[in-house]
Amino acid sequence: MNKPLFDEFDSVSSKQWKQKIQFDLKGADYNNTLIWNTNDNISVKPFYHSDDFNESPAPSNTKGTEWKICETIFVADVEKSNLKAIDSLNRGAESLRFTIPSKEISIDHLLKNIDLSSVPIHFELQFLSPDFINKLHAILANKKIYIENDIIGNLAKTGNWFSNLNDDFRTFESIIKQTNSFSVNSSLYQNAGANMTQQLAYSLAHANEYLNHLDTKESIQVIFNVSVGTNYFFEIAKLRALRILWQSLASDYEIQTDCQIFATPTKRNKTIYDYNTNLLRTTTECMSAILGGANTICNAPYDAIYHKNNEFGGRIARNQLLVLKHESFFDKVNNPSDGAYYIESITIQLAEKALALFKNIEANGGFLKQLKEGTIQRKIKDSAAKEQNLFNVGEEVLLGTNKHPNENDKMKDDLELYPFVKTKSRKTLIQPIIEKRLAENLEQKRLKNEN
Repeated sequence: MNKPLFDEFDSVSSKQWKQKIQFDLKGADYNNTLIWNTNDNISVKPFYHSDDFNESPAPSNTKGTEWKICETIFVADVEKSNLKAIDSLNRGAESLRFTIPSKEISIDHLLKNIDLSSVPIHFELQFLSPDFINKLHAILANKKIYIENDIIGNLAKTGNWFSNLNDDFRTFESIIKQTNSFSVNSSLYQNAGANMTQQLAYSLAHANEYLNHLDTKESIQVIFNVSVGTNYFFEIAKLRALRILWQSLASDYEIQTDCQIFATPTKRNKTIYDYNTNLLRTTTECMSAILGGANTICNAPYDAIYHKNNEFGGRIARNQLLVLKHESFFDKVNNPSDGAYYIESITIQLAEKALALFKNIEANGGFLKQLKEGTIQRKIKDSAAKEQNLFNVGEEVLLGTNKHPNENDKMKDDLELYPFVKTKSRKTLIQPIIEKRLAENLEQKRLKNEN
């Protein structure tokens, strides 16, 4: 009984496993038959072994026991937003994210009756205003708040600065001195169709532009707003690779803080037809975010792309996270994906390829320069076109849309929001990066043919 378990079994090397597989293939080529490559040129093998690593992968420093369920609220009406925030907290939300469209919003009224000592608050500001930041700090001194200002993200998404490059950076630096943090809108790249390597490299290069402009960086904190897709294990690896890349960049600047990852499900694979499948997609996406080490997760309602905010959709989205946390016990282990050879291997490959692309961007003038030249936009378009072609021929499957569609499903009279890319002619400094769902063209054809 004192004999260690499994000592009677000889260990099997990866070479022995491969030899056995090759024998069973009866002459078929191992590499061509069983190894496949993703759009990012990541090699996926049929099995993984400790022999694949020169040394055991280092443990991650994430704390999966501490991830927060977040509710995002767009503040159009302060009183209604305050009541919605309190209701969300009473129903299980642990954190709040307010999207603030105007500096005229009253923070005192917005946060009335909210326990600021226990509820982390995120502020996504759609404007630049040091005075507004001063007001926030005066009200929320010593509270756990995250202020998201991203002038490059605004440029990439809209094609224009808030004012101009010099004024934006001058104001931005003033805000950083107060907040000691900045945010990076990584979601834009994913929702526009960038592959995972591009998402990671562009996020890192985006952050590096800010670091290059800041005088003091010792304790700066970065918040990456990341969208998560349904490629389950790869999305776990993507978030883990993002932390590795940030730690590598931060160490070069002698920054000691870790990054914060705010995760939401992607918009790219969501559909208006057979919309209940969006529930399945967002569930696995939130699972990937948790296992990948996201700090804060805000789920998207299954009907968010075609319905206005509604109580039912919001409640279901929040309850998905509550089930994952309290019934599926996704808050019991700090680093659940550590030591999984498959995930570790993908993480390393993604990090290495993203780092190589990041270095290429920096060698060619940096992220801003490539944005102005249109290089980033063109590469994202190329990647999006490849994925779109796979969807069009049925290799990229969205169940209920391009595979097993319900022809009796009618949506024309159920659209409260316009779910497609809106085109508006306006003058821009650069070509904006446009978010687009895979199913848009197919859905537009189906809507036209509805009786």
